[in-house]
Amino acid sequence: MSNKEKLSIAGSGIMGHSIALTAAWAGIDVKVWGTDEEDIKRAKSGVETKLNGLVSYDVFDEKEKERITNAITYTDSLEECVYNATFVIEAVPEDLELKQNFFKQLDEMCPEDTILASNTSGLSATEIATLTSKPERTVITHFWLPAHLMPLVEVVRGNYTSDETIDRALTLLESMNKKPVFVKKDVLGQVGNRLQYAIFREAQYLLENDIASMEDIDAAIQYSLGRRFGVTGPFMTMDMGGLNTNASITSYLFEDLSDRKEIFPAMKELVDNGHYGPKTGKGYYEWTTEYINQKEYEREEELIKWLKKDMNEANAVKK
Repeated sequence: MSNKEKLSIAGSGIMGHSIALTAAWAGIDVKVWGTDEEDIKRAKSGVETKLNGLVSYDVFDEKEKERITNAITYTDSLEECVYNATFVIEAVPEDLELKQNFFKQLDEMCPEDTILASNTSGLSATEIATLTSKPERTVITHFWLPAHLMPLVEVVRGNYTSDETIDRALTLLESMNKKPVFVKKDVLGQVGNRLQYAIFREAQYLLENDIASMEDIDAAIQYSLGRRFGVTGPFMTMDMGGLNTNASITSYLFEDLSDRKEIFPAMKELVDNGHYGPKTGKGYYEWTTEYINQKEYEREEELIKWLKKDMNEANAVKK
């Protein structure tokens, strides 16, 4: 699908530079804003590392890598980044007040027909647009980490988001070879994170009540739902299993599932003690440098297998 938008990414962190890579890969010239030269240097390094990985997996060659690299330009001037942009994707830290003030700034800088999109993973599109003069042009386009490998992008309508804004967001994302889903109402966590955290709540309940070990709970997802959901989502899975059977299971199981509203004690204790996961060397698991590299490699390898499958299917349709 062709793209008519002039794209800028406001933020050059992990998500920002990965989104820029995705756009450039799809043939879209893109500008990226970083806070300073060090921020931009880290973004360039991140893009280079990701491109080298894709070359090593034979997703494309060095010539294509060079083309993608040249399609991304960087600046530490926000005004320069969004100049002439018709579509801006914000990728700054997950803080509502920060995003509200940032969108107010973008609203003042950009022409009134420029779409202002947030990459927030859970905040409200309506709240983010509170300080803008034209909230109808604000939308959420939530890319999933790692953005250059994960196909899903959630397009979330705020209370004032116009149909034109939604249509332009969906068209741009399809031109970036993404799989956008339309979230019709402004709900915290959107679709993906609400489903993810529903599973995580039940996983914590099972662990807290000593029903299974952490490793076995992870394995239960990895070797069942993790495999099946790659082909059939929850509704199709229920259909294929027989709605009569699954209705019967629902009738007794829903009542027994966790409906806890607060954080579980084990997770709270980890966070209170500064154990956040790989970044601190400990979370639920112990994270050595070697183990971090191993799991990142395994995840990347699996996602690239799916990426190649998607690319082969797309090429088959074109033929």
